[in-house]
Amino acid sequence: MRTKFKALAAVAVAATITLTGCSSSGGGGAAGGSDEPFKVIAFTSGNQTPIGAWWVKTVQTQADELGWDLTMIQGDFDFQKMNPAVESAIGQGADVILNGFTDVASIGSIVTAAKDAEIPIVAIDAATEPTDAFVANITSDQQGIVDQTLGELDETLDGLKGKTVMVIGHDPHPGIRLRAGLAEEALTKAGATIAGGGIQKVTSPATGRTEALALVADYLTANPGGLDAVWVGWDDAALGAAQAITEAGADGKVTGVDATSEAIAGIEAGGAFLATVEQPWPSIFDELLEYVLAYQEDGTMPAENFEAVATTLVNKTNASDITPSDKLE
Repeated sequence: MRTKFKALAAVAVAATITLTGCSSSGGGGAAGGSDEPFKVIAFTSGNQTPIGAWWVKTVQTQADELGWDLTMIQGDFDFQKMNPAVESAIGQGADVILNGFTDVASIGSIVTAAKDAEIPIVAIDAATEPTDAFVANITSDQQGIVDQTLGELDETLDGLKGKTVMVIGHDPHPGIRLRAGLAEEALTKAGATIAGGGIQKVTSPATGRTEALALVADYLTANPGGLDAVWVGWDDAALGAAQAITEAGADGKVTGVDATSEAIAGIEAGGAFLATVEQPWPSIFDELLEYVLAYQEDGTMPAENFEAVATTLVNKTNASDITPSDKLE
């Protein structure tokens, strides 16, 4: 019989894409030194995002190198299709489940199935606080992201008190939801006025740029020159906000999160896009891979099930030194 994890099980972090499956087999041993191939189920709902696509490729590459028997399920943010596919794979047995960037709140049925089968879930950016859904979940420090971006705005705007700042978020993504709320709270405490009276919420990552552009453009049309900054929870939407400011001939500044190529180029150009944040996904993946390999070797489980790691502010002083998140290998 295949060795099972006896403790914490699994869930996932928000995203979306097209449901696909892929399998690779090799000679890696099962957990605890069995002669059977080490069987891994990996899934992500955000495979069409740059980071999600990088994660899929990285997992597949590691599986080939390590001889894992891998089943990869890509979900296109379609949980009605993805979740049953993952549950079906769980029913066929596995040693471990890898969750890439899929919110725990969206995968309750997967978590239940994994717990029932005693298969552990190891996750990247799948929750913003400890949960027994995962034996390990490593994400970025959301408070740190807020402190870095608002610090840059504070310095550039010569203080936040009396300034008008729009906050743009996206609730289905737990990280964006948390950091947007933290940003709104910190701005209000600093004496800034929140444009629109609260967080402006984009409905879909696929249309984030156009939605953010419309939100900012509409506000500037109604309030010419009345926007000092836009704090945005991720770069694609931040690019739309920056475009709206530029097209309106306004002086507002924009911050994002993700360190994409376009965002970095915008920062280097010295326009509306002021700063973004690099999240260290490659080193996070390496740490989680160590957990999986330790379990494969002798059944060792991670000592902690949650970690939030430090991030790097990207502005004009260091933008040329940063590897864009959509260029990771």
